[in-house]
Amino acid sequence: MLGANSIWIKQPLACFTAGTDNADGGVVIRDGRIVELLSVNEQPSEPVDEVFDAREHVLLPGLINTHHHFYQTLTRALPCALDKELFDWLKSLYPVWAGLTPDMLYSGTQIALAELLLSGCTTAADHHYLFPTGMEEAIDIQVEAREKIGSRVTLTRGSMSLGEDDGGLPPQTTVQDEQVILRDSERLVNRYHERGDGAFVQIALAPCSPFSVSEELMRDSAALANELDIQLHTHLAETLDEEAFCMERFGCRTVDYLERVGWLQPRTWLAHGIHFNDAEIQRLGAAGVGVAHCPGSNMMLASGICRNLELEAAGVNIGLAVDGSASNDSSNMIVEARMAMYIQRLRYGSAAVSHRDALRWATSGSAAVLGREDIGQIAVGKQADLALFRRDDISFAGSHDPLAALLLCNAQRADRVMIGGHWRVIDGAIPGLDLPRLIARQHEQAAALVARLH
Repeated sequence: MLGANSIWIKQPLACFTAGTDNADGGVVIRDGRIVELLSVNEQPSEPVDEVFDAREHVLLPGLINTHHHFYQTLTRALPCALDKELFDWLKSLYPVWAGLTPDMLYSGTQIALAELLLSGCTTAADHHYLFPTGMEEAIDIQVEAREKIGSRVTLTRGSMSLGEDDGGLPPQTTVQDEQVILRDSERLVNRYHERGDGAFVQIALAPCSPFSVSEELMRDSAALANELDIQLHTHLAETLDEEAFCMERFGCRTVDYLERVGWLQPRTWLAHGIHFNDAEIQRLGAAGVGVAHCPGSNMMLASGICRNLELEAAGVNIGLAVDGSASNDSSNMIVEARMAMYIQRLRYGSAAVSHRDALRWATSGSAAVLGREDIGQIAVGKQADLALFRRDDISFAGSHDPLAALLLCNAQRADRVMIGGHWRVIDGAIPGLDLPRLIARQHEQAAALVARLH
């Protein structure tokens, strides 16, 4: 962990700030928080320990990923899952994932967080719902794995209780008893959940989806989240197949089901949120529900296009997410922002969605989705979570607007990343992390996971 008590990131090439804030002269950080935004030629009000010359860098708030499945970094581009839509894709992968071991999850978590961090992502939410025999302490493993990378995380205690024998989608070997789920959820919150500004580890409750948990578990999870004052997360309205499943099993559409089980409330954020009608969008906005937009995954599985602009107009917070690395096959947040801009332009037209919209979804929008007011903006009082990108790659040759060029010219990797005032990425590398060794270990674990199936 590298950093100083006070740092001046001086005169960035461009800076993405909220509203009319101007930081052309740079950002001053003290004790992990942003304390000043400077105009050109303005000096810090007090001496600083370190000055970083950012004239060749575009400065963004740290990107925030609102939905992921870290363990899926072990099953990218897996032949049995190629060229399938969601339900068939899941059925082909559930038996593979059932063989997950603690070592594999540890490796997969570090790979996902490192990949995200190198793309400028400083906070990530993970949805882990696999707890086969031997994996009962999966969230504990993720907490430990996070330490080496240093990112902020919202680890959601996922769950599956409705197996194939009971009319659900997952195999019985991957489901748990509901009382076991609830007891472990409470244990994890009491042990790990940090509150207040600057939290590095937070816990949320996340029954996987309508087709993998019971109505009772959804209700009980909402009641427990209300009691413990934490957030709720689930997949919802990702595909038309899911909508048909809800109609057949529960006799209602997805938002009606959400209300029935006590989830139509501000604690809730939903992954995907594609197939809502106009009236449902208004209900979601009135309830203060958030949506994690997953453009890469939605395109790969051909699930549909989230209605971002209508949702935002109704009052829904929109964040950005890479989703699982087996449905996106990448954990790159700056690339995800580019895909979000493009797919939303496809829905609304090129004049209706700008690069600033996509960057907003990836920063302040995502922070709001996760219920955090301390991150996601370059503003006085916020945590000093920042991502700095250079434009010296060939893809930027001949580019003009530096902020727009990050997305239009396809930026891939941050040059510097700061979390809480400490440099976590320097010159495109994570100090103290043997990345080649970690990658080699991940290849070994991925091969072993597939071999277990046979």
